[in-house]
Amino acid sequence: MTRLISSRRLSAMAGVCALGACSVVPPGGVAFRPTTYDSLPGWSGEPHASLLPMFLDECRTLGARPPESALGGASDTLPAGAHVADWLPACAQARSVPTGDEAAARAFFEQAFTPYVVAGDSGETATYTGYFEPEIRGATTQGGLFQTPLYGPPRDLVRAKATNGQTLSGHWVNGAFQPYDTRAQIDAGSLAGRAPVLLWLADPVDLFFLQIQGAGRVRLPDGTVRRVGYAARNGQAYVPIGRLLVEQGALSADQVSMSSIRAWLAAHPDQAQALMERNPNYVFFRILDETSDARGAPGALGIALTPGRSVAVDKTYLPLAAPVWVETQITLPSGQAGQWSHLAFAQDLGSGINGPTRADLYLGWGETAEHEAGGLHAGGRLVVL
Repeated sequence: MTRLISSRRLSAMAGVCALGACSVVPPGGVAFRPTTYDSLPGWSGEPHASLLPMFLDECRTLGARPPESALGGASDTLPAGAHVADWLPACAQARSVPTGDEAAARAFFEQAFTPYVVAGDSGETATYTGYFEPEIRGATTQGGLFQTPLYGPPRDLVRAKATNGQTLSGHWVNGAFQPYDTRAQIDAGSLAGRAPVLLWLADPVDLFFLQIQGAGRVRLPDGTVRRVGYAARNGQAYVPIGRLLVEQGALSADQVSMSSIRAWLAAHPDQAQALMERNPNYVFFRILDETSDARGAPGALGIALTPGRSVAVDKTYLPLAAPVWVETQITLPSGQAGQWSHLAFAQDLGSGINGPTRADLYLGWGETAEHEAGGLHAGGRLVVL
């Protein structure tokens, strides 16, 4: 049946879209327009049999949760998928697909899921960025170059649920729940004695970008590597410093990228800390002792991320675990932009990933991943299955 699924909470719809028509979405709203697999460029060439184990990994994780557990996406906006129970029939069906059978795996995805083009305030145009696990210098003890602490969660940091069901991070102050200390307060030493120091880093800018990426690899002076991943955050709002640089005329909007921001910080060391502290959001880490080097750090689902196949979304609109068809462009090491259309899975979240058509593609680790992630800021289309 051809239909548009949109938010009942935002009733000021200016139009109704049929299959193939343009969606009109109220500010802050979302619409899902059903489409066909034939409309997904490259779908028939995807290695469906190799991707099915990723979905089965998700099923094992979901199966350990109560069926009523929420995965994201309001139930009045989604066709299905907002709760664990919605996924259980597809999980049962996936377990019966013969291992390595490409035709059967493709048939499973096409029979179990319907593709929906996601539309937001800007219509069906999605915005993609990329993230990766950086490798940075660090040490187990403070000294010499290593003066920047990498903190684990403070002892008094707590997570609480607001009346609207949203999970918040912060602490109790005089009986009131408040966001935790800001980046500026933490830089000034407010966490001394209140939070464990996991490692000492060589560069505060490395820490800042490690917090944006959410995971990374710290190379110690003896050559060994400690892998670290997201543990918690302070509950303060995320403010993108790239936007601040555009507002003050230091960069144009089309110049903003991870590499251009780092270059500006390096060229303005007297202003770097103040600029970074205008983003009060602060991420705390944990040591990932048991994560395989062959896979990425665990995402928001608790599943190790897969380069090019895991994506961070805004779970206000899209549920974790959902297969997501990504259509965008990635700049290759040669400098050429290549079309990138592949199936991924919504397995992570990000403080700066806001809106139904905003997504962050996980690209792995190493120089190639850094280049691709740093250069990815492109439009495209987002299709959720």
